[in-house]
Amino acid sequence: MTENTKLLKIEDLVLYFKTSQGKVQAVDKVNFTLDANRAVVILGESGCGKSSLAKAILRLLPRNVAEYGGRIYLDGNDVMKLNEEEFRLNVRWTAISMVPQAAMNALNPVIRVGDQVAEPTLVHLGVDKPKSIALAKRMFQHVGVPEDFVSRYPFELSGGMRQRVAIAMALVTSPKLIILDEPTSALDVLTQANIFNVLKRLKKELGISFILITHDIATSSELADDVAVMYAGQIVEMSDAHRFFTSPLHPYSQKLMASVPRLYGDKELEFISGRPPSLINIPPGCRFADRCALRFEKCVNDPPVFKRDGRLVKCWLYDQPENAQ
Repeated sequence: MTENTKLLKIEDLVLYFKTSQGKVQAVDKVNFTLDANRAVVILGESGCGKSSLAKAILRLLPRNVAEYGGRIYLDGNDVMKLNEEEFRLNVRWTAISMVPQAAMNALNPVIRVGDQVAEPTLVHLGVDKPKSIALAKRMFQHVGVPEDFVSRYPFELSGGMRQRVAIAMALVTSPKLIILDEPTSALDVLTQANIFNVLKRLKKELGISFILITHDIATSSELADDVAVMYAGQIVEMSDAHRFFTSPLHPYSQKLMASVPRLYGDKELEFISGRPPSLINIPPGCRFADRCALRFEKCVNDPPVFKRDGRLVKCWLYDQPENAQ
């Protein structure tokens, strides 16, 4: 990978689903990049397309796909040109792996967790069973699970331990990128903190990049190098984490940040009135316009796309150069 090549570059990625009511535009012309050894957090409300974006990247597609396209460059190579078998052998779970939202749903209840963590090495790396179990034990060490847990079943583990096992399963083939889909949503606060400490250590020690999909702004700040805000199937803001958490640009991002309670100081929490637009009947202009107190006539009819000082923000408020931040 050359110095100017991004680990991951996504251009005009589209994923639409067929339904009886019409076409659902779950992922609509999404663009973003990710460098090696970086973590991008994708924030947004439920139903905005975050999990669909993860499935589009890994090509984990349901049967009711109406449209799927765009370009996904991994180390400069367009993996969208690969057929399904080439993608399975060379990308999915070898170069890019995923930690699903509910670890218990990802683990087979009647198979020992060590065998489940070892399975990707058997399928994708072609190693023998003893070596695969040895690799599983090594991954358990990385994520803080005792080695003797390889012989246990999922129901014998706590929620936090099951989540660590799911992370070990994603790690075992040494991928360059791991997608984390709400990895701590069902865990208590202390366990969440422990899981994020594991992820930060893995990023530092192994040089892995992460895409973290979540709606938990406070927790995501622990891992984020960059932040992408998704709304109604599109990314409406992309920024480095420091500037985003201190001064978000998009009105939707500002409302999201205003809804997060602070540990110190008095702060009146805000909320976003209304609800997101239907992904079947997308409005012609800004998709947030109906819920935005700052909207004006142009917002209703014209979809905005602007870049400001390395920060992508889709908002007509930043049409004028003097509004750039």
